[in-house]
Amino acid sequence: MRLAIGIATRGRPAILAEVLQELEHQTRKPDRILVCHVAPEDVGEKRPGVDYLIAPAGLPKQRNAIMAACRDCDLLLFLDDDFLAAPAYLAATEAAFEAWPDVVVTTGTVLADGARGPGLSLAEGRAVLARDTYAGAWLDAAPHFNGYGCNMAVRLATVRAHGVHVDEALPAYAWYEDIDFTRALGRHGRILRLAAARGVHLGVKVGRTPGLRLGYSQVANSIYLARKGTYPWDHALRSIGRHCALNLARSWCPEPWADRWGRFKGNMLAFADLARGRMSPGRINEL
Repeated sequence: MRLAIGIATRGRPAILAEVLQELEHQTRKPDRILVCHVAPEDVGEKRPGVDYLIAPAGLPKQRNAIMAACRDCDLLLFLDDDFLAAPAYLAATEAAFEAWPDVVVTTGTVLADGARGPGLSLAEGRAVLARDTYAGAWLDAAPHFNGYGCNMAVRLATVRAHGVHVDEALPAYAWYEDIDFTRALGRHGRILRLAAARGVHLGVKVGRTPGLRLGYSQVANSIYLARKGTYPWDHALRSIGRHCALNLARSWCPEPWADRWGRFKGNMLAFADLARGRMSPGRINEL
């Protein structure tokens, strides 16, 4: 199989450089690495052996540009620009797709996820990888609801055969675009979480969506995807309720890295737009 890595990035050249350096340790080398950015300053000094693409801002547009550019490959692993993959990640991913022809999406095992807290430094992320001594079965896998956007691989033949793409109606960092994209692919095969494909998501906060816009997306995107049919209504409503309650409860004493009050205001603005019949994911471009 020909296996490509695709990274969409904006505004984080230093961390991107470290992630690309970390990929040099893969035991199974990628056949291509594609980095899609918006402006030259997003990537800094270009590295040999990496294909650089330019696309309009927005994670869906950048990921679609990557898919369009790797038609010579069989598998595409999407990584966030702050995800550190363990050395065996690509080998484990390729083995799974070769072993099970009906698998269309895989996602790895995230050993630590800085997106759920203040974020992890490079040193912390590398320390987590160094401590990991996974000795389980090479093809240990379990069914999974969706691919996690920071590390998810797709079978490109399925993408092409069914015209599946990342929904560009979800702008910016596109809250839940990974659920929509991989659940659409999951209609045509299995989604698995791989135990041997391991890594760390640093969750770097630089370049993230502001609180008001993120809060709006937490409501608007969930409802949009439920109406679209890629996100079950019970999941969507639980997600909306959980995030609204959390944003309100923590707005009085927020974490230093989270604009909880801004998120809650965005939640309420989305509900107001829903009542007026004008709610859409793209509204965040006007906020």
